[in-house]
Amino acid sequence: MHFRIGISPCPNDTFIFEAIHERLIDLHGHSFEFVFEDVETLNRLALRGDLDIAKISYANYFQVQSNYVLLRSGGALGKGVGPLLVAKQNFESSELKNKLIAIPGTHTTANFLLRFAFGGKLNIIEMPFHLIEDAVLKHKVDAGVIIHENRFTYHEKGLVCIKDLGTYWETETKLPIPLGCIALRRNFDEKVLLEINELIAKSIHVAYQNNQSLSSFITSHAQEMKESIMRNHIDLYVNEYSLDIGLDGAKAVYKMKEILDEANTSLPIFIHSK
Repeated sequence: MHFRIGISPCPNDTFIFEAIHERLIDLHGHSFEFVFEDVETLNRLALRGDLDIAKISYANYFQVQSNYVLLRSGGALGKGVGPLLVAKQNFESSELKNKLIAIPGTHTTANFLLRFAFGGKLNIIEMPFHLIEDAVLKHKVDAGVIIHENRFTYHEKGLVCIKDLGTYWETETKLPIPLGCIALRRNFDEKVLLEINELIAKSIHVAYQNNQSLSSFITSHAQEMKESIMRNHIDLYVNEYSLDIGLDGAKAVYKMKEILDEANTSLPIFIHSK
C-alpha cells in the first residue's frame, strides 16, 4: 500500500523516520512518499485531507479527528520540552496584551499553550517557526513563541525568556506536554494502522542503534546545522513517549481535548494496542 506522509524537516522527525525513508527496515510491502513541511503547513494539509499520514500539532488534531486517528508511536510529548515566549528585553506578563506576538501558526500547540497561559485576547501574527527569532531581534514583533531548535539558541542571540509555556502547562496539569502527533487516515483497516505504528516504532529502535553519528539525511534537513544543537533536539523530543504514548501521555491529550472542548465526538482518538 502506498502512503503520502508529511513530516517536518526537524531532527526529531527525520531521526524517527529515517529508517522508513531510507528503507533500512522491511516495510512489509508498503511504500511512502514523503512531504517535508513546517508544522503549520502540515496542519493545514491535514485539514484539507491531503495526507494519508501526517505529523501535526496535537492542538490541531481535534479539528481533523473525523478523518484521522492517532498512532501510538512517533509523536512528540514530554517534560521540559514546551515552547518559549521570548523577547529582546524582559517585561511583565500584564504588558503582553499591548505587544505584537509572533506565533508559528494558528493551529499549533504553541499557540494553544500561549492562549492557555494568557487567555485569548492577544495581538498575534503568524510566521514560519524558523523566522520568529530574527523577527524579534529586528523589532518586527515585540515577542515570539519559539519551538524546535530555537529553544537552544535564543539566549545566544540576546533574547530572554518571558515565560516557559510548557512549564506552565506542566505546573497546572501535572501532565507531560503534548506537542506533535502522528495521525493516519481512518479509512484504513485496523491491520494497516497497527502495521504502520509498528514500522514507526521499529524505525525509532533502528535510529537509536545507529546513533553514533548523525546521518546526512538528518543534517541536510535541519535548520540549525550545529551537531550539538541537533543532538540536543533529538534527545529532548524523542523519548519514551515517542515509542508509545503511554498512560500519562494519553491523559495529557485528553486534558487538551477537555480544554479545547471542540471534539464532541464518540470517535476513538488513538488506535488500539495489540
